[in-house]
Amino acid sequence: IPLNLSVLLGRTRRRIADVLKITQGSIVELDRLENEPVDILVNDTLIARGEVVVAKEYFGVRITNIISPENRIKSLSTR
Repeated sequence: IPLNLSVLLGRTRRRIADVLKITQGSIVELDRLENEPVDILVNDTLIARGEVVVAKEYFGVRITNIISPENRIKSLSTR
């Protein structure tokens, strides 16, 4: 069964005019600070938290905390 795995680094709100101005090399500020944990989602459901790691020139995510099954089920029922 294919699943969508996402790592949420942060979020921001921007006006359409500002989004249209984004070019290569632009910096978009997010609502998280450096060294804060990132959220790991499967099919838009939070399943874990982790931290960004760099191995050679590749980025990855080290899982540091897995969300309990009870909390995952609660998050599904609040949608």
